[in-house]
Amino acid sequence: MPYTKSPRPYKHEYEMQKKRGELPDRMERQRARRALDAKGIDRTGKDVSHKKMLSKGGTNSDGYRLEAPSKNRSRNGKKPA
Repeated sequence: MPYTKSPRPYKHEYEMQKKRGELPDRMERQRARRALDAKGIDRTGKDVSHKKMLSKGGTNSDGYRLEAPSKNRSRNGKKPA
């Protein structure tokens, strides 16, 4: 992972997404991160994931949750063995 020794620059990534005109869906997760930060929730070492996976019919409006990276990134639309 590229950000192992320093925090991920989410604000910079957000500005670059806006400049590139990326889809609003992608920026929605960034808004969720900022909302968690505003509430004072510590996201250190955690990923923001969809409550219902997009591959299972979820949408961005369904909401987000914090999960361990190993759990969030191991999903591929199937239940873990």
